[in-house]
Amino acid sequence: MIIAIDGPAASGKGTLARRIAAHYGLRHLDTGLTYRAVAAALLARGMPLGDEAVAIATARNLDLGHLDRELLSSHEIGEAASRIAVLPGLREELVRLQRAFASEPPGAVLDGRDIGTVVCPDAAVKLYATASPTERAKRRTAELLSKGKEADLETVLADLQRRDARDSSRSVAPLKPAEDAHLLDTSEMDIETAFKAAVDIVDSVRAA
Repeated sequence: MIIAIDGPAASGKGTLARRIAAHYGLRHLDTGLTYRAVAAALLARGMPLGDEAVAIATARNLDLGHLDRELLSSHEIGEAASRIAVLPGLREELVRLQRAFASEPPGAVLDGRDIGTVVCPDAAVKLYATASPTERAKRRTAELLSKGKEADLETVLADLQRRDARDSSRSVAPLKPAEDAHLLDTSEMDIETAFKAAVDIVDSVRAA
């Protein structure tokens, strides 16, 4: 079984995906980390972010089963990842790797921005997690502060809105819900409520 969870940054999709994967005994892949891993490698080697051939070669050396969320969580890496995500050849290579990961038994939960539309259009269940920009900014700010990092709501909100605009307007695989995705607005939900709502959706689709 493949479950696709898409949504903008700080919508709660990553936490949901990890919880759902554990609940159903499936593997989990945060596809955003694949872009961050490539970006981090390019930055570490001082390579230009616009060199598609180098980015593709870097992607081919990734181990999708061992991506370190903490190491890849910096703002600098996130910005670089958003920039290289527009490279069509790199996207094609990473999508190939992501599909291979998803197809291995017993299945997987993948979260990202184009899982239900591009990576796994035939996923058994598709969820699109969203929340208001202000709520998402509050969550991201709290997350950063809890890690001892500097953050203020206004700056985080502006950053999220800039990334939303870039992700939703790009020509290749723009951020948007799949036509058959179940929308889950988590603006007024804590993680437990959102998780239960998501499980209800998955169970209802499986029972249909």
